Amino acid sequence: MTDMTTRAGFTIDSRLASFLEAEVLGPLSRDVEAFWQGFAALLSAFAPRNRALLDRREALQAQIDAWHMERAGKPHDAAAYKALLTDIGYLVPEPGDFQIGTQNVDPEIATMAGPQLVVPILNARFLLNAANARWGSLYDAFYGTDALDAAPARPGGYDPARGAAVIARGRQFLDSACPLATGSWADLAGREAITLADPAQYIGETKKGVLLKNNGLHIEVVFDASTPVGSTDMAGIADIIVEAALTTIADCEDSVAAVDAEDKMLAYTNWLGIIRGDLSESFAKGGKTLTRTLAGDKSYTAPDGTTHTLPGRSLMFVRNVGHLMTNPAIRLPDGSEIPEGIMDAVFTSAISTLDVEGHGKFGNSRCGSIYIVKPKMHGPEECAFTNDLFDAVEDLLGLPHHTIKVGVMDEERRTSANLAACIHAVRDRIVFINTGFLDRTGDEIHTSMRAGPMLRKGAMKGSDWLKSYEARNVAIGLKHGLSGKAQIGKGMWAAPDLMGQMMVEKIAHLRAGANTAWVPSPTAATLHALHYHAEDVFAVQKGLPEPMGLDALLSIPLAQGANWSEAEIAEELDNNCQGLLGYVVRWVDQGVGCSKVPDINDVGLMEDRATLRISSQHLANWLLHGVVTEAQVMDSLARMAAKVDVQNAGDPLYEPLTGNESGAAFSAAKELIFKGVEQPSGYTEPLLHAWRLRKKAG
Repeated sequence: MTDMTTRAGFTIDSRLASFLEAEVLGPLSRDVEAFWQGFAALLSAFAPRNRALLDRREALQAQIDAWHMERAGKPHDAAAYKALLTDIGYLVPEPGDFQIGTQNVDPEIATMAGPQLVVPILNARFLLNAANARWGSLYDAFYGTDALDAAPARPGGYDPARGAAVIARGRQFLDSACPLATGSWADLAGREAITLADPAQYIGETKKGVLLKNNGLHIEVVFDASTPVGSTDMAGIADIIVEAALTTIADCEDSVAAVDAEDKMLAYTNWLGIIRGDLSESFAKGGKTLTRTLAGDKSYTAPDGTTHTLPGRSLMFVRNVGHLMTNPAIRLPDGSEIPEGIMDAVFTSAISTLDVEGHGKFGNSRCGSIYIVKPKMHGPEECAFTNDLFDAVEDLLGLPHHTIKVGVMDEERRTSANLAACIHAVRDRIVFINTGFLDRTGDEIHTSMRAGPMLRKGAMKGSDWLKSYEARNVAIGLKHGLSGKAQIGKGMWAAPDLMGQMMVEKIAHLRAGANTAWVPSPTAATLHALHYHAEDVFAVQKGLPEPMGLDALLSIPLAQGANWSEAEIAEELDNNCQGLLGYVVRWVDQGVGCSKVPDINDVGLMEDRATLRISSQHLANWLLHGVVTEAQVMDSLARMAAKVDVQNAGDPLYEPLTGNESGAAFSAAKELIFKGVEQPSGYTEPLLHAWRLRKKAG
């Protein structure tokens, strides 16, 4: 039983209360009693508004469902549909011409372009790796992945032929990014012989190398003849270190399983460690105990002899949860649970205030800002709510308004359709918009659930709405002044083992105008950084067209006239069931919210709740419209459970699904499908949280 205590008329987990008072409010010299009284007033004002916004979502969905059911069997009438969405207030008027007014934004967000990592905040080791991914070894990234050609031929030892190929590829990169005045880097005799075609790219010298710059990103060429690589290199180059993950999002949302005070305590403690700069994690590797800590800054000597420093770590965002879920860690005076998004806003901002007021070892924002990504907002009303909430949190903490910056995730259909109005609602604090295919597709399916059966999941990627969504996001962001002030981002590369394919495909994000895009690992960030040397994103942005209209965005991806074979239906069913089970079993049984989950073809994919949302909603849609039957789904679940068991056979903590069909994990998977139509906006959190809490309770 959780030990609860009382503060200002509400109850709170005693560990959380003590943590905030001793570790945050004390060092900030805040009046504890005044803080709790202010928090109580904030809850009184914002918890009812939060509930009203969720009710509004459901009311709109009911009206859309009713319209589709009334027209069942008739061809889709796009004009009438758009009129409906306007009449019910789903579509709102455009706000007119405006430019965002965000100020005090760090250059990693405003004026630089580079990779972005997203990391589960509950895993301290992963969190440290991501924060330290600001700089990455290009030699290691090429040697250890298939980005060069294939995986290393000798994984147990050094492969000289591959090493030579890595060095050659590194020289090619230098020739492209920072060409010499004459000749090639491949023919360089030593650091003394470096004369660049553009002398302005030469930034200075580091302890063991030279520092260069291209498209705003730094490159450190390390000269060290004492190393095995440097001793055999004609120029003595031991490595090429590239500036990689400019920003990292510490995630409290889709990539974690946080359902109670214990989980939230771990999240906030890890965030405190990042902000204070003292987070560390010890672990066993190769028979030794290693301890990981945050990297220090890098120093270099400029050509004029002065010493300068560069950040050694990513600039950190924290992603709060959305508006939907509540958490039992705090209960309001009426006994109801606190909206978790409000709790996150207060706790993560309070912790981040330590950075703003100079209490951290390293410092995060050099501009005195707090960066919060806010997911799963539906339309401008909900963005305005977040803006008001952040105003109130700033007042509570004694911070100037707009200290807290917001990243708006364009991943819900009502936000996409009203993106300009959403940006307008947060126009003086916005620093980020991005697109996410998976959550956005989940909402696409749920919003039009009653319209008919949807395309196969893979075919969604070629649908008109998706192309419009991706293009409009960038164009609307540019129209309203985000370039040079904020990030316009694109979604995750989900296959961490397929770096060669990533290097071919992900440069498309830059060519579409995105000045950041998500990657699944520090190694992927190092490799993706090369794309930003190859393309000047800010130049690309200047040549992009104006935003297109709404018609394509509002088209529904219905499988009109589809005549799938039994084999095709079975293939789709198995693919969805296998992915769903593989993710849910780890979430419910082990509390793992993001991991590399083998797909049906045994390819490891980074899965989080967004992938689960699309799979469960797709199955629910096909069930609703009779494409598949309940018996077919149960048969597929049984067969895929056996496959998932085999895929997890090497995990000593894994509990098999087969033979445990009444257990929490299998039961959660079934409910996500069979109760999918009734889940709010098609979200998976309510069912996952309920079953995880049961599992934790034994």
